[in-house]
This record gives sequence, C-alpha cells and structure tokens, in this order.
Amino acid sequence: MTTTTLAVLVPVLPFLGAAAGLLLGRSAPGFVRPLAVLPTLAALVLAVLVAARQGGGRAVDAVTELTPTGSVPVELALHIDGFAALVAVLVGCVATCVQIYSTGYLRDDPRYPSYAALVSLFTSAMFLVVYSGDLMVLLVGWEIMGICSYFLVGHYWETPEARAASLKAFLVTKLGDVPFLIGLLALATEAGSFRITKILGAVASGSLDHPTLIALLLLAGVAGKSAQFPLHTWLPDAMAGPTPVSALIHAATMVAAGVYFVARLLPLFQASRAAMVVLAVMAAVTMLGSALAALAQDDIKRVLAYSTIGQLGYMTGALATGDRGAAVFHLLTHGAFKALLFLAAGVIIHAAGTNSLAAMSRMRGLRDRVPDAYWTMTVALLALAAIPPFSGFFSKESVLVVAEHVATGHTEKAPGAAGWTVLLAGLVTALLTAAYATRLWLLAFRGRGAEAPDHGRQPVVMNAVLWVLAIPSLALGGLAFRLLPDWFDGHDLTPTLTTSVLGTGVALVGGIVTYAAWRHTTALAARPPLGAVAAHPEGDAALVEAEAIASHEPAYGDIAYAPDPSDPGRLLLGPLHRHAAVGFHLDAVYTTLFVRPVMAGASLVRFLDREVVDTYVRGAGTLPRVLGTAVRRAQTGNVQTYVSALLAGTVVLAVAAVLVATGA
Repeated sequence: MTTTTLAVLVPVLPFLGAAAGLLLGRSAPGFVRPLAVLPTLAALVLAVLVAARQGGGRAVDAVTELTPTGSVPVELALHIDGFAALVAVLVGCVATCVQIYSTGYLRDDPRYPSYAALVSLFTSAMFLVVYSGDLMVLLVGWEIMGICSYFLVGHYWETPEARAASLKAFLVTKLGDVPFLIGLLALATEAGSFRITKILGAVASGSLDHPTLIALLLLAGVAGKSAQFPLHTWLPDAMAGPTPVSALIHAATMVAAGVYFVARLLPLFQASRAAMVVLAVMAAVTMLGSALAALAQDDIKRVLAYSTIGQLGYMTGALATGDRGAAVFHLLTHGAFKALLFLAAGVIIHAAGTNSLAAMSRMRGLRDRVPDAYWTMTVALLALAAIPPFSGFFSKESVLVVAEHVATGHTEKAPGAAGWTVLLAGLVTALLTAAYATRLWLLAFRGRGAEAPDHGRQPVVMNAVLWVLAIPSLALGGLAFRLLPDWFDGHDLTPTLTTSVLGTGVALVGGIVTYAAWRHTTALAARPPLGAVAAHPEGDAALVEAEAIASHEPAYGDIAYAPDPSDPGRLLLGPLHRHAAVGFHLDAVYTTLFVRPVMAGASLVRFLDREVVDTYVRGAGTLPRVLGTAVRRAQTGNVQTYVSALLAGTVVLAVAAVLVATGA
C-alpha cells in the first residue's frame, strides 16, 4: 500500500470499530472488547508504518476536492510531516493502552460497550485532526472530540458532579470554538483556501491583511480546547469521568489538539508580534496559576489535571518563542508520562473500590498494596518534575533553551519580551512542579490518613499497561533528542548547561523543600492531638490548624476518613492555600460576570413571555369568548322575545329616520 492509503486507514479503522461497537454492543457483547482494542491497535501499527515511511523527510501531501462550494473549496487533504507522523504514533499508543486498560477497569460496567465505542470515535477524530491538510476537515475532528468528551466525562451520569462537569466542558470549549470558527473563515477568505500549505504560502508572501485579528480569534479556540487561561476551568472538573478517559484527554487527544493546531500554523502567529506576546502571557499565567493550584488540591486526579494545564502552558510557551519543535517534543514526552500518571491513579482508585476515594489526605498503606502503581508512578513523577535522565527533563529543557535564546537575542523568532516571560515563568513553574509532584508521592504512598478498604489485587491487564508506559516515560526523552532531529525540522534538542543547571536546580529545591515541610508537619501531627496547645501557652499555629482539620473530617459511606495532618501544601502556600484550592475563584468570577447575568436575563425573558406576551394571547382569545357569551344569551328560543326585539328595532329605525328627515 502507498503511504497515502495507510494514512487514510489510520482514522478510518477506529471509526469503523466505534460504529460496529455501537451496533453490536447489546446484541453481541462478546465482540465488544475485540472491537474496542483491535481497530485501535491496527491504527497504531499503521501510524508507525506511516511514520517510518515519512522518516522525517519531505511532507506527504494528497488532496481531492470534497465538493464544489462556489467560493473557497473544501478539500479532503492529507499533510503528513514529521510532527504529524510522531503525534499520530503518540495518539495511537495512548489510545491503545487506554482501551486495553479499560477492559479491566470497567469490566463490570454495564455501559462499557458505549464507552468503548466513544473512545474509538474520540481516537478517530484526533487522528483526523493530526493528518488533515484542510482546516475545515480538521474542524470536523475538532468538534467530534468535543461531543465525545461531553459523553465520556458524563459517563457516570447518575452523579450530579459528572453531569455538571460534562456540561461545563462542552459549554466552555464551545465558548472558544465560536471565535475559532470565525477566525478560520476569515483566514480562508483572505488566503483563498482552507488548505494548510496554501495558507502558509499566503502568510509567507504577506497576503494576509489582518493577521493579528485572525491569530487572536484562533487563540480563543486553542485556549478552550487546550485548557489555557482563561478557558481552563473545565479540565479539573472533567475528572468526574472515568480515569482512563482522563488519561486519553490529557495525554493524547482534546487538549493536545490546540497545541498541535498552533504548531501547524505557527508562521501565521509569528506574523503578528502582538499575538506572540499574548500567547506568551497566556502561557505564563497558565503555568504559574495551575502549578499553585495543583499544590493545594487534595484529590489526586485534580492534582494531575492542574498539572496537565501547566505542562500545556510549557508547550504554548515554546510556541510563543517561535519553536514548534520544542513544543511538540514536550507534547510527546508529556503524553507518555501523563497517561502513566492517570492510569496509575486509576489503579489506586480501583484498589479503593470507588471513584470517590481519590483524596490523598485519606490514603495510607498503598505502597505495599499497589506496588506496580507505586514504582511506575514514581517514574512518571520524576519525569513530570524534569529530573534527569527521565523524559520530561529533556523536553522541558528544550522549552527553556528556546525561551533563553529568544530572551537573550540569539534568535529573533519572537519578541524578546515573550522569551523573558516564558523563561522566568518556566523556571518558577519547574520549582512548583517538583513541589506538587513530591507532595503527591508522599501523601499517596507514605501518607498518614485512614486506610481505605482493600479490594484485592488489581487486574493484570491494568498493571501491564503501566509498565508499558513506564518505558517511554523513562527513555523517550533521551532517545528522541539523539534519534529524531529530522522529525523536528532538524531542530537541535540537545540540552545546554545553563538551563539544565537552572531547571534541575530549582526542581531539586522544590522537591527538597516539600519533603522538609512534610517531615515538619508529620512531626507536628505525631504530637498529642488534644491538650497540647493548652499545655503550652504560646501555642502552635500548625498544630491548631491540624486539630481544626481533624475536627471536621468528612464521611464517605459508613466510614469516616480523617484528613492527613501531614499535608505540606498548607505550610508551603500559607494564606494562599485556600485561594489556590478553589482555582483562585475563577469559577466564582465567571458566575458573577456571566452566569448570573445570563440567568437574570433568562428570568426576565420568561417573565415577559408569561406576563406580557401570554397576556395578549390570552386576551385575544378572551374578547371573542365574552362577545360570544353575550350573543349566546340573546338567543333564548322565545318567539315573543324575537318579535318584541324586532318591533323595538323598527321603532328605533323609524325615529332615527324622522330625525334625519327633520334635520334635512
């Protein structure tokens, strides 16, 4: 087969698997798991073949006109360069791992057939986004992912949290998609085509009249899809869905789509210095805010969700410095270790027997109960914290290198202000990332909370997937910067001494300080819990707070779980903790600025509809009814009454005639 044929089959196979799974899910349940795993696995194999044939060389282009439009044509086009080939392999690898893992995680779920079919459709849509050479066809995959995320996040629709999270994810991403669509149409109008190659040609020739406006409109959609400030608030709430779905969304689909889109059209954004500065500021705020929020979360999946937002900030920061190689490099390594983190968290949750017991402050004794999750999550957290030689170190280092080059004027791919913004924010975020990664590890595996019920050993298939993903989490970064430069436009991914020392140094500081804070809070928690403050008049603020926490322990079912007083997050963040724990009140701000005015407007419209419009409608029916009643009462059926009325009318007419005649 030709490379083009193989590439066409990559998104088609999961789509066919999704269709077959939906049709046969109830009538032939034995086929559900093969239909979930095998088409996705076959798509992965074909994606690997496409990448091998493309080889990081000349892009593979193929096009056929979809339908005549009379203006800007819509074409079914493929554009597969090194970036597309590698990202497709990542999507196929993570999706296959998620499908295999889900056969164990959701083995007793009655809605597994629809879940598996939606995951396959989700995967097919992301493949379409990756390989598409036409922006309108790319938009189809973009929107299908939005619909799939709505259904998958709301998989546990019996719970109000899942229903609210799915609706929020859909609405927030759609809020960004409206300006995104306007930007696509404006871009195609000025470039005369939806084809990516023709658009980039128009950018190179300076044919675009409004590059800044178009770039900013497109960034709104990117912010929504890739959960960047200020449209990131949907992603932490999306943790209400099944954990494998979280792994898929965070590692290879949905949120990766926005970053990949900007990477594809980076010259368009570089044509506007204002757009690059906006992108840099968006990345910096996203990185710092999400890292602080992650340090204050108690739910293990929300920590990982805010972590994803921050790592996506690194990718958009690399794009803001004009280097798509570093952005896609970090996208690949992040996909491996973040999928591993979520799936390992799923093993922990599965061991507790419920999706509700994900609070780290209530975990205890998990190291011995889930050894596979312990060791693989340790690898993934080291990669997340960018500790050498794990994969995250090399990719995060590449982002800091390009930011340093732009900041110091070694390259002019982007404004110097963008370089300094990304560099400083990236270093501070590296410190905070190591801090919350260390905190997660300590609380999850060495915590002092109440031990959750033991539901036995986890399915072998779940643990096997963890070890498969641990390999790229450990080795992908070191191999990629040596073996894959051709796939990254020949970009040199070799770490430099300055940023390596700075990045690793701040990461080590973050980890060591967090460990010291944990030791301190652990020592405080080991003191006698009651009466200690009274025995020492000077008191101890940390001990008082620990007692206050313990006195308000929440209950889950029939078991009460006391929060872990050794959580170092409160000590590290101080008064900032309560604000960071709720995402710096951004949801409350949106509620005040948008939700309440919309609800008030809806209430006003409902009032006007019921009390004004309906009043006129009811009045229009009441008047004829009253007149009809009056006329009906006159129809008595008495002949004498009719004759009397006739004579009276005759007299009245006669008198009127005489008066008229006399007046004349």
